[in-house]
Amino acid sequence: MTTAVAHPNIALAKYWGKRAGAGNVPAVPSLSVTLAGLSTRTTVTFGGRGEDVIVLNGIVQPAGATARARALIDSVRAAAAIDGAARVESENDFPTASGLASSASGFAALALAATRAAGLDTSVADVADLARRGSASAARSLFGGFCELVPDEAGARAAQVAPEGALPLRVLVCVVTEDAKDVPSSVGMEQTRAESPYYAAWLDAAPRLFADIRAAVVAGDLAKTCELSERSALAMHASALAAGVVYFRPVTLDVYARVRALRAAGRTAFATMDAGPHVKVLTSADESEALARELGAVPGVLRVLVARPGPGAFVP
Repeated sequence: MTTAVAHPNIALAKYWGKRAGAGNVPAVPSLSVTLAGLSTRTTVTFGGRGEDVIVLNGIVQPAGATARARALIDSVRAAAAIDGAARVESENDFPTASGLASSASGFAALALAATRAAGLDTSVADVADLARRGSASAARSLFGGFCELVPDEAGARAAQVAPEGALPLRVLVCVVTEDAKDVPSSVGMEQTRAESPYYAAWLDAAPRLFADIRAAVVAGDLAKTCELSERSALAMHASALAAGVVYFRPVTLDVYARVRALRAAGRTAFATMDAGPHVKVLTSADESEALARELGAVPGVLRVLVARPGPGAFVP
């Protein structure tokens, strides 16, 4: 039995879309920041009888809803040459399946806990690759600070680009619902690929945005990192919107409007958004508390979580 903790990550340079074929390989490179203050805690126990049991937030999950997690467990069992069913108990301290990267932290924690519970001394890079096969963004949550995920001939590799303290960045997570999102990310990506007239433009622009954001992070340029991150998010959602994949809600647009007003007033405020209605506002450490109060006053915002760059997945 082993317990692992992982934090979600927020992509600054977005990926949206998968490479054709097997392996769950992103179509474009991405760069993220791992967030302290939100976490998944997962315990894996091998040696049971019967079927695997997966419990999420206290609720036993049906087999059909956990196929990717069960495939990961099967891979670990095969690598360790062990028998017996697994029991997985996982809890998130933030909304699940709503666009706050719970699948990233969830598969990162599962991959680390499962390999260690099976007695495998797997490298962090290989654990990240295992997690990626369940959720591509999960590979980035194995690493702390700022991490890239770059597709290559063998699949995709994840690696830290800069440590937690590289930028005085704060991410203000504006939570606007407790519900699961309407369109799962994998479904939205495939619909965008198949139907968006702007998908090719996204595939062309995304690698350049990634390279520019990576350079800004390495240089310690907070303003440029935030500005380009907002541009990457808007480009991603433009391609999705053109295919009818809509994650925006009225409150989402209201938060974006408040961010633009704050920026016009000279504040450091840039918005990013993943496949879900929540808005993440990028700002500096010294402005974060004041901006959190202002954003929390936007009607429809349930609460604002202030997150800083955090550590990679670990066994406590």
